Amino acid sequence: MRERLQHYINGQWVNSEGGTRHEVINPATEEACCAITLGTQADVDKAVAAATAAFKTFSKTTREERLALMDRIIAEYKKRVPDLAAAMAEEMGAPVSFASTAQVGAGIGGFLGTIAALKNFNFLEDNGAFKVAYEPIGVVGMITPWNWPLNQIALKVAPAIAAGNTMILKPSEECPTNAAIFAEILDAAGVPPGVFNLVQGDGAGVGTAISSHPGIDMVSFTGSTRAGILVAKAAADTVKRVHQELGGKSPNLVLPDADFAAHLPSTASGPLVNSGQSCISPTRILVPRERADEAAAFVSAMYSATTVGDPMEEGGHIGPVVNKAQFDKIRGLIQSAIDEGAKLETGGPDLPANVNRGYYIKPTVFSGVTPDMRIAQEEIFGPVATIMAYDSLDHAIEIANDTVYGLSACITGDPAQAAAIVPELRAGAVAINNWGPTPGAPFGGYKQSGNGREGGLYGLKDFMEMKSISGLPA
Repeated sequence: MRERLQHYINGQWVNSEGGTRHEVINPATEEACCAITLGTQADVDKAVAAATAAFKTFSKTTREERLALMDRIIAEYKKRVPDLAAAMAEEMGAPVSFASTAQVGAGIGGFLGTIAALKNFNFLEDNGAFKVAYEPIGVVGMITPWNWPLNQIALKVAPAIAAGNTMILKPSEECPTNAAIFAEILDAAGVPPGVFNLVQGDGAGVGTAISSHPGIDMVSFTGSTRAGILVAKAAADTVKRVHQELGGKSPNLVLPDADFAAHLPSTASGPLVNSGQSCISPTRILVPRERADEAAAFVSAMYSATTVGDPMEEGGHIGPVVNKAQFDKIRGLIQSAIDEGAKLETGGPDLPANVNRGYYIKPTVFSGVTPDMRIAQEEIFGPVATIMAYDSLDHAIEIANDTVYGLSACITGDPAQAAAIVPELRAGAVAINNWGPTPGAPFGGYKQSGNGREGGLYGLKDFMEMKSISGLPA
């Protein structure tokens, strides 16, 4: 079992002040694979002091200096791809083939999108009677999740660097090693001491300390809506900027005459990717009532053909879900759908036949799901899809919007027909015949899916302050 017991503060690996040991459980074996130290308020105070001091100089660096720094980060990042992939496979269950491509690649994509935005960013806009300056916001606290860990780290760290901010990162204690390797990458790339600081910890400890800290000017959080509410409440007394990407319950609205063979695999596969552990997973597949049986058969064939297996082995299988709490929650939702009268087409709550331990969920499909069922309202975060029937497009739109979330949506079918529906969907992103985010596009949601945006130009602006200036000489 490896040990990563130190924090990275002010350019040095340092011991915690009063922290406690925490063991990370491998979800495939249910055995401990790594130990970290859960940090304390004192650790956060030390990191904030380092970031505050570093901000005085880093905030004055030029565009060219920040671009060169991010180029060096990408170069160092690429050297550590095998290490990053192995850590994610072991700690959160993403199969190593998927981890080394999609998971690691998402992190690189976050930097590339920010670099493209920074190259042409206008730091001073001329509006005639006044000018608008975009300036660094200060010290940014970052709290990131376990499901796409490097993606979410990069979507916060890259714009913070590009804007001239300094930062403290608290990654998920469920999957911490990739963040420690990321700190080593930034150190090797020559990020100045204090600009980036890593404090390992849990939400109740380090997360609360970051959210409430008077020396932190902004907190950027990605995670559940439940935890996001706690972050916002903790941040309220210091009136810092609260930037959040929270839960989702995305619909996949299948048009009446959609060609299933041509388009449905690319959207219905969404809940299988990363074992369904994606906030934009389009788990609610909305189909015309007269085609509901056809859709159930089509999707069930896809899911029953999907294999599960050891995340440390190469291949196209899916791995376990991250931990026992998620495992029990998903199985509970599957059982609730059975109890509430949905038809189980494939899968179910039992372990797959080829494993005898680990937090593996069978790829599962339900038909006959109605909007009042728990499985239609609660975020599943597992490889589970629900087929829901609609009677008209207006009815489909009503079902699609019948959720407290509004992170994303997808539409399956003719793009020309889909274009008329896009304005009706209350979601921060709508994808036609695909379900994933577009690189560089703003990512974030409506309603209880959060505040603010990440990615590219719009993410960069969210990590900056706007200053209006009048009275300047012509």
